[in-house]
Amino acid sequence: MTTTAQRLTTLLHDVLGGPPPVRLRSWDGSEAGPPGAPLVIVRSRRALRRLLWQPGELGLAEAYISGDLDIEGDLAEALRALWESPAGRPRPSARHLIGAAATAARLGALGPRPAAPGVRAELRGARHTRSRDRAAISHHYDLSNAFYEQLLDPSMAYSCGYWTSEDPRYSPADAQRDKLELICRKLGLRPGARLLDIGCGWGALALYAAAEHKVRVTAVTLAAEQRDHVSAQADKRGLGDLVEVQLRHYRDIEGGGFDAVSAIEMGEHVGDGEYTAFAALLHRVLRPRGRVLVQQMSRGPVAPGGGAFIESYIAPDMHMRPLGQTISLLEDAGLEIGSVHALREHYVRTIRAWHRTLEESWDVFVPLVGRETARVWRLYLVGGALAFEARRMGVDQILAVRPDGRGRSGLPPVTADWFAGGDA
Repeated sequence: MTTTAQRLTTLLHDVLGGPPPVRLRSWDGSEAGPPGAPLVIVRSRRALRRLLWQPGELGLAEAYISGDLDIEGDLAEALRALWESPAGRPRPSARHLIGAAATAARLGALGPRPAAPGVRAELRGARHTRSRDRAAISHHYDLSNAFYEQLLDPSMAYSCGYWTSEDPRYSPADAQRDKLELICRKLGLRPGARLLDIGCGWGALALYAAAEHKVRVTAVTLAAEQRDHVSAQADKRGLGDLVEVQLRHYRDIEGGGFDAVSAIEMGEHVGDGEYTAFAALLHRVLRPRGRVLVQQMSRGPVAPGGGAFIESYIAPDMHMRPLGQTISLLEDAGLEIGSVHALREHYVRTIRAWHRTLEESWDVFVPLVGRETARVWRLYLVGGALAFEARRMGVDQILAVRPDGRGRSGLPPVTADWFAGGDA
C-alpha cells in the first residue's frame, strides 16, 4: 500500500522537476525519501496547496512561515540541501503541474489558493515614489525598536560587521565597532568635519563618528522609529549639538558642501532606474575632494533582485546589481573610485551571530512580534547566511571621491593605513 508520505514524495518530485533532496513526514506520521536527509514535516494538506499555487521559493517560504510545513533539526542543512540540488531551483512544466495536481487530488489537497501569511508586505502605487519608499522602509525598520534592540548589539548597527579577530572573546559588538572605525578612517574624518549619513538606521555610525571623531553629522532616515531612537540617543550621550536627525527621503536632502557622505546598505533600496540620480546626488552634496563610502550588497546578473521571499516579506522593492554595475554608475556620476573592499565572508559571521541571538531568545522574540514574523526572520537569517556563504550574494565597501577642478582626489597614497591604524 502506498503511504501518504510516498505520495507526497512523488508530488514533490513532480513540482520540483527532480528527486527531492529531503525526507518527508506527512500529517499521518508516515515517512518517505532519502534516509538521513533533512526531514521536512508536512503538517497539513494546505502546505501542498501552497506549493501547487506557487511552486518554488515563495510557496515553500509561505508554507514554512504559516507553520503548514516545518523542518526537524538544522534549518540551514535543509536549505543547503535544497539549494545545492537542481530540484531546489524548480521550473516545473505544465505536464509536471498537471501530474502534481492529480496526485494532490488523490490526497484531498486541491482547493482555493491559501491566503498569504498576514505579515506579507502589501505595497501600493508606483515603485520608488516617496510614499511607497516610505511604506517599504516602514515595513522592515518600524517593526519594533524593542525587537532590534534584542537582536542587535548595543550600537544597533544593522549591517555587515568587520571581524578582525578569531579570539573567542571577540564579539559581534567588537566587529561592529571595528566596522564603524574603518568607515571613519576611510572617510578621513577629522574634528569639525561635516558628515552626511544617508539611511542612518539606528544611528550607529552617526553617533560613533560624533563621539569618537567629533564630526558634525546630518543623519537621514525614512523610518520614524529610527529617527526617534537616534535623537534620544544623541541627547542621552551629550551629542545633541553634533548630530541632527532628519526624517526625509534622500531626494529631499538640501544643501551640500559635505566633507564626507556615507550610505551603509541603503543603496539596495534605491531602485534600479533611480540609482543614476542617487549617484548624482552623492556627487552634488560633496565638496571637491570630499569622500563617499557606499557599503552595498550585490547579486549576480541572473538574479539582481532580492528574491521572491525577500521582496515579499523583508525588503520590498529591493534591487541588488552586480558590483561592477554599481561602480560604473558611481563613475558615470563623476566620482572617482578609491578602493573596493569585499566583506562577503564577514557577513556570513555577522548574520550567523544574529541568528544565534534569535534562537537563544526565541521565547522573547515571539511575544514581541508574533510567531509568523519570528519564523520569517529565522528563514531570512538562515537563508541570508547561506546566500553569502555560497557567493549568491556579496557585500562591498566602495570608497569614492569627488575630484577637485584640477582632477585631484586628496586620497592618501597608502590605503593600507586604513586597516593598520595609521593616519588616513
